Amino acid sequence: MSDQSPIAPLAARERLMTEPTLGAGNFLDHAIAVNPHRAVPFAYSHHTDHRGAVVLRGHSLLDLAALRDRYAAWYWANGVRPGEPVGVVVGEGLEPILHFLALAALGAVPALVNDAMRHDVMVRYLDHVGVVGIVADDPTRLAAAYREDPRRRPRFIALAAELQAFDTGAFDGGAFDAAHARPEVYPYRHAADDVVALIHSSGTTGTPKSTMLAHRQFWDGKQPRMVRFPAEPYDRLMSLMPHTHAGGLSYFLTATLLGLPTVVMSDWRRAVVEPVMEAFQPTMIASFPRTFVELATGELPVRGAAKVHSWFNTGDSAHYGHIRRLVTLGERPAGLIKPWLLPQQQAEQPALPGSQFIDGLGSSEMGMALFGQVTTPETTRDDRCVGKPLEVVLKAAVLDENGAEVPDGTVGMLGVVTPSRTPGYWNNPRLTASFELAGYWLTGDVARRDAEGAFYHLDRTVDVIDTAAGPVYSLPIEEVLLADCADLVQDCSVLGVPGAPGEGQRPVAVVRLQADAAQAGAEEVQEAANKALAQAGLAALAAVSIARTPEDYPLGPTGKVLKRELRTRFATLFTGQ
Repeated sequence: MSDQSPIAPLAARERLMTEPTLGAGNFLDHAIAVNPHRAVPFAYSHHTDHRGAVVLRGHSLLDLAALRDRYAAWYWANGVRPGEPVGVVVGEGLEPILHFLALAALGAVPALVNDAMRHDVMVRYLDHVGVVGIVADDPTRLAAAYREDPRRRPRFIALAAELQAFDTGAFDGGAFDAAHARPEVYPYRHAADDVVALIHSSGTTGTPKSTMLAHRQFWDGKQPRMVRFPAEPYDRLMSLMPHTHAGGLSYFLTATLLGLPTVVMSDWRRAVVEPVMEAFQPTMIASFPRTFVELATGELPVRGAAKVHSWFNTGDSAHYGHIRRLVTLGERPAGLIKPWLLPQQQAEQPALPGSQFIDGLGSSEMGMALFGQVTTPETTRDDRCVGKPLEVVLKAAVLDENGAEVPDGTVGMLGVVTPSRTPGYWNNPRLTASFELAGYWLTGDVARRDAEGAFYHLDRTVDVIDTAAGPVYSLPIEEVLLADCADLVQDCSVLGVPGAPGEGQRPVAVVRLQADAAQAGAEEVQEAANKALAQAGLAALAAVSIARTPEDYPLGPTGKVLKRELRTRFATLFTGQ
């Protein structure tokens, strides 16, 4: 890694905060324009050499622009024009980001697809989007699927390696040379509401939803990060987000504008992540809960996390049982603990042991995490608290089914008013309208607010367990199992399944055991869980199932537990049908 810091000066970052044309479609060009360290590597990919050692390869802002232009030249030569959606099905890491940058530079719309998506679902999704072409690491099966019905076939289905090897000839000022057809304006000049990407939902049943990200909308709310996000010369970010997802794009956008050294991971499993942590020595790690579960399980990654001061979680909220172990790692520099001190004073202050965990409730539809809860080793436990809304949120409320605010302490649907929210779902205005109520965007979550204005995330609306005694919320139950039964439970998923006639649904937990408790049986776990749940004043579990294989604990493309699949699997547990 370079000895020179690529981080943009504070004055440059302040300029970006107020730049009226900046957005998700052109952030790379704005970063190049203001950062004097544009030739210094900041974005790192990784691989393992023949000896098993981790090798990091750095890319500067100018390197990324050159790669983007090569890919854009290929897309343009193959007929891609502004406003056209293109399917991108490539492995995680820097590669999907390069395709995003290239297509955005042409004004086209990348439909980024996680390559772990089930193949038949993927084909349905691409058909729904109406892509004009597809680029994939392995397009063979896609081509075969369209061969069965040539009328549906996009204009091209290409191997991603073609773009990587494409010879564009010489470049002149960032535009394609005279030997190639080129856009009249390059890079493309986006209007504020131009769609710049399509991000899919998990699609475990039916065709996935296709969330639109717009040029200005996806930048709204992130401006304060230019001065508030940690970006000292020693800072380094490890991004474990899927970079086909809005979360991965969001963190990469921020890192690019800051010039923050960032290793972009292509695999989220601990066996791959931990050696890269030890080689890169990050001060910050951003991920969905999936990797945090693995890092918090068993022996902690002390060497890899030695310099970590902040963990950033988004998407689903993380669980305190995992958070409390992670914040014992690393150290917090004085500048993070006491930012009001002058640099010389900060240098004289000793670092505080342990790190902070920033749990942000967000989604592709919200555009970013809109709530944030900070946990440190000194923080008192407060189950399911996601904190107060961030400043980009004009209003947040807990609503009833008519869109009226409910009193503090009452459970209802979480709604937000914010410029960072999605314009809606691609080719599906009816679905978009179903998430709009009384001027709010419904996040799909069940929540309550306390008298101090803090929000508590209790469940997804589709996961609430409708028992005969009333609604039961799965996330507080999971919280207790992970925090208070940690000697037995490594991870868990609580869901409702039909009871006998007249019983409504009953709560069931599917549990992954700790390695030291691998021989424990379902009855032992259920007894311990229900004892802890009774002490917490929560509903008891009607049954526990031990997940002893990966198939017993199914995960979606982004690492989320597929509760809908588990509900189908256990649908007849109590009915005997």
